[in-house]
Amino acid sequence: MVSELATNSLRHGGGRYTLELTANAEAVDVAVSDPSPARPQERTPDLSGGTGGFGWPMVRHLASRVTVTAGPGRGKTVHVRLPRRPAKQAAVHPPRT
Repeated sequence: MVSELATNSLRHGGGRYTLELTANAEAVDVAVSDPSPARPQERTPDLSGGTGGFGWPMVRHLASRVTVTAGPGRGKTVHVRLPRRPAKQAAVHPPRT
């Protein structure tokens, strides 16, 4: 997640970023700021492997919360919360013999 957000800031946000990580018992919070005011955009994934398009949907799927806030003056910060415990999954039962 951190790598995806940092890479997006480098590619699309002006070539530099700041990263802040905090954690508690429930979640890890990631904040990545860059100088671009442009908000992240979903785009059609490139299935030929050329230009990506998979990262932002992945971020939104894995995070329990995603917000984008405008920075002072210019720029933005993407805030992502990652739960430390996975969501409860449906019970998987072995096949009957």
